[in-house]
Amino acid sequence: MFACLVAGRLVQGQAQEVDPTHFVFNIDNPTNINHVIIFLTGAMPFPDGMAGAVHFGQPEAGGMSWHYLGFISNEKPSVIFKISGLKGTQPVNNSFFSQPQLGTAPLSSSAQIGIAVESLDQLKQQTPAANTQASSVGSFVEFSQKMLENLYNFASSFAITQDQMTPQPGVQFIPANVLNKWYENFQRKLAQDPNFWKK
Repeated sequence: MFACLVAGRLVQGQAQEVDPTHFVFNIDNPTNINHVIIFLTGAMPFPDGMAGAVHFGQPEAGGMSWHYLGFISNEKPSVIFKISGLKGTQPVNNSFFSQPQLGTAPLSSSAQIGIAVESLDQLKQQTPAANTQASSVGSFVEFSQKMLENLYNFASSFAITQDQMTPQPGVQFIPANVLNKWYENFQRKLAQDPNFWKK
């Protein structure tokens, strides 16, 4: 049902089933991990109203330190999580993942990805650990559009007609239609390729 891909490593397509609603992936050498991708394989969907809470467990003295990363669902079948910044951060208490489970005790150098099948409505109310959501094209596009609108609205608030202009040597004026053309051009390029600005 689930698969796990640590950036730069082979896909783990078989989670260890702890019980019918809890699964884990063991991750060796966790210190050099930056991102992890969790996705549904397509073999079986979640039951209606259910989703998978994704947790990252780091080995610590006396057990595992668990962090809630977010969730996957039938509507969001794959997610990229940034886990490189979790070292030394406060873990999220979770009664299932804070107790050792038969067959899931990690090696001293291993971390774990834990997935718990829970109510989608409840998962939507939970707050993931800070800075674990990898940047996505969708959020970048949304930010870019809001930034463009803000710049356009700010600059337009200073617009005056030619009759209102008074000579001011040394001050340059940009016609508002130039800003409007730039705004439309940038929006068009962003819609065609959200990463055009990198070229």
